[in-house]
Amino acid sequence: MGRAETLEGKMSGQDPSDLWGRLDGDTELLQDLGWYHSNLSRHAAEALLLSNGCDGSYLLRDSNEKAGMYSLSVRAKDSVKHFHVEYTGYSFKFGFNEFSSLKDFVKHFANQPLIGSETGTLIVLKHPYPRSVEEPSIYESVRVHTAMQTGRTEDDLVPAAPALGTKEGYLTKQGGLVKTWKTRWFTLHRNELKYFKDQMSPEPIRILDLTECSAVQFDYSQERVNCFCLVFPFRTFYLCAKTGVEADEWIKILRWKLSQIRKQLGQADGTIRSRSFIFH
Repeated sequence: MGRAETLEGKMSGQDPSDLWGRLDGDTELLQDLGWYHSNLSRHAAEALLLSNGCDGSYLLRDSNEKAGMYSLSVRAKDSVKHFHVEYTGYSFKFGFNEFSSLKDFVKHFANQPLIGSETGTLIVLKHPYPRSVEEPSIYESVRVHTAMQTGRTEDDLVPAAPALGTKEGYLTKQGGLVKTWKTRWFTLHRNELKYFKDQMSPEPIRILDLTECSAVQFDYSQERVNCFCLVFPFRTFYLCAKTGVEADEWIKILRWKLSQIRKQLGQADGTIRSRSFIFH
């Protein structure tokens, strides 16, 4: 008996409400999917797909929003997009499709579906990213190991890493000197917002360091709809999206980025102040 037949046999004898999230006894159907990563976080999914995946790589993981909600994380060039997959108790909803069984849901992905997002990006789901990847059992030997007397304590060991929080898409940007509007391809990765002439351009026209950005907000001064601005000490950048939903998404993720940057800067300042107090 093949794997698909085994999976179908498991499903046919179960209550529909057991088909998705419960992991007891014979209901571990989702665990049979090699590209289901269970409680992998959004941050870890983005790190995996950006570092080791390729355009069209994807994985399924638990969503932290509510029970029965899952996330499909998909790499699209230099960013990772996240889409909801919902289990209703009797079916699986993804995009405009509804699947009556886990087998039908998986079969849909075997046909390499094409999906599009609010930004207009089209992605062919080609490569399921495996949960288990073969790794070498090779470790380095420690040759030097000494402790520096810096005065630091365990309180100074604050784990920190920049959030990835990627996004990309076309926006219309106002020029700096000549106030004309041109459509550019924007990518958001870590603390950098880059814009290119178009999606295929290999080199960015400019890279904006978000650690220097003081505010992101809707803008109504340009007599254009769906506009927002990024305020820097040297210039305010005016950008417009195609839809209000898309503009709202850009504003939300950029504001979230700024809040993360401020938290990291606050932690760094706190560490410096604590060291000054120790050595004063």
